[in-house]
Formats: sequence, C-alpha cells, structure tokens
Amino acid sequence: MKSVLEVTLDAGALKDDPAGEPGRILRYWAGHVRHCPLRPGDRSDVYESGYRDVGERRVVDS
Repeated sequence: MKSVLEVTLDAGALKDDPAGEPGRILRYWAGHVRHCPLRPGDRSDVYESGYRDVGERRVVDS
C-alpha cells in the first residue's frame, strides 16, 4: 500500500509561494493523517491556503 500526496505546483498560492505553501500543505496532512482511513481507495482533495483545490491525497495498492 502507498499513500500519495499529489499537488499542482503552478496553481494558486503554490505559484506565489513555491517554498512555503507546499510546506504548509505537508504540515496540515502530517497532523491530519491519523484521522483518515488508510485503506486502498481512500482519497481526499488537497487545498491551498486560499481554499483552491490543488491536488489529492490517496491510498493505493503498491
């Protein structure tokens, strides 16, 4: 099983702050992952600080 966090780096706040915004997203998901069912097929949208959808977090079979 793999947990995949995929974000588009040239959209919204990520484009404006390419070093800081991915760090914010990673910190959020690092703290939130314990609330997620870690089973294949589980997924969530990923939002940047302006609440725009910039990717997804998903669990897949290896």
